[in-house]
Amino acid sequence: MLKKERQAYILHRLNLHNKVLSTDLCNEIGVSEDTVRRDLQELADAGRLIKVHGGALSNAFSQVEFKPQNVYSLPHKRIIATKAINLIKDGMFILTSGGTTILEMIRNLPVSLKATIMTGSIPVVNACLMHPSLEVIVIGDRLSRDSKITVGSYAVARIGQVNADLCFLGTNAIHPERGLTDNDWEVVQVKQAMIASSAKVACLTISEKLNSAQPIKVCGMDKIDYLITELDITDEKLKPLKNSGVNIL
Repeated sequence: MLKKERQAYILHRLNLHNKVLSTDLCNEIGVSEDTVRRDLQELADAGRLIKVHGGALSNAFSQVEFKPQNVYSLPHKRIIATKAINLIKDGMFILTSGGTTILEMIRNLPVSLKATIMTGSIPVVNACLMHPSLEVIVIGDRLSRDSKITVGSYAVARIGQVNADLCFLGTNAIHPERGLTDNDWEVVQVKQAMIASSAKVACLTISEKLNSAQPIKVCGMDKIDYLITELDITDEKLKPLKNSGVNIL
């Protein structure tokens, strides 16, 4: 693989998963760690990503307020957000993780909606503050600089004290057999607590993340009630996931 191809691959992986590890890239591309390190440094110097110890982060996560030009596949995420809003009713108690798709959903909620949002995502909290009728409960604990969400044992314990009507999860990867997966252990603990504390769970994802997997399992498909993508529900890409029993929106 030529350098230009390697670097395009790295950027695409970042766009999908927001974070990449050097060791994973070495295995996927089939090159040495030194080669990956040089590619990451070149891309960082060009302002295309944020180089961190052991890998890189997407530019979309460099600031608390996501800039539209840094959000990958924004038109598709807006379609998903519109579909997700249809699940929300007045008076609901809602848990959310972080992510740019969930942020679009919050930004586009009807101004008349009265609901309670509980989240540890700093961008989502900021978006909620712009809505005139939302009650906001912030999940306190240690802030993950990578994901801009609170993580830790106190956050997990506090989530466990609620009975939410609905949980919206940002999706890193989803597969009909391997379920919902992620690459951040602490974020996974938060997501698992949210699933356990919610009557219904909705996963929001662009279709490029379908049939993919990350190292850490969040849950099986049996824990997911709704899968929301930008695709039409009759699209063939959704058939394996539909067969797992999840409701496709």
